[in-house]
Amino acid sequence: MISGKLVHLIETNADQILKRVIYQIRHEEDMPHIRALLDSELREWNLEVLESLSHWLSPANKEDLAHRYERLGKLRLEQDVPLYESVRGLCLLREKTMDFAEEHIASNSSVELYAEEELDRRLGFFFDLLIVNLVRGYERALRRAASVAV
Repeated sequence: MISGKLVHLIETNADQILKRVIYQIRHEEDMPHIRALLDSELREWNLEVLESLSHWLSPANKEDLAHRYERLGKLRLEQDVPLYESVRGLCLLREKTMDFAEEHIASNSSVELYAEEELDRRLGFFFDLLIVNLVRGYERALRRAASVAV
């Protein structure tokens, strides 16, 4: 069972985690297009996900989350953000979220280590879902744009 304590920790510190993500984006040379986006825009999509992580981790909400990230993929294409930068942004979000959780584990008891491992596994599946649907939305929008251009 995933640790509710760790999920709550992430939800209540979402803003702090996003500051780390945005800082990393601003300092990565290989992300010029996403770096050009406003902090508020980078925060908008990700803050809701982190602040409501327990909601989004529920399998019942998988379809809503999928549609949300398909729209983000379409938006990133419209903003001329390369797909690799969009995917890298989600990878940074996962990385900084896990870094934050690891920093705040009170001890290294076997139960807490198991909870961290379970969180890592669940977040891996979760971010895979985000990435797949972001790419799906990006590709659908790209195909639509190509068919209009023909």
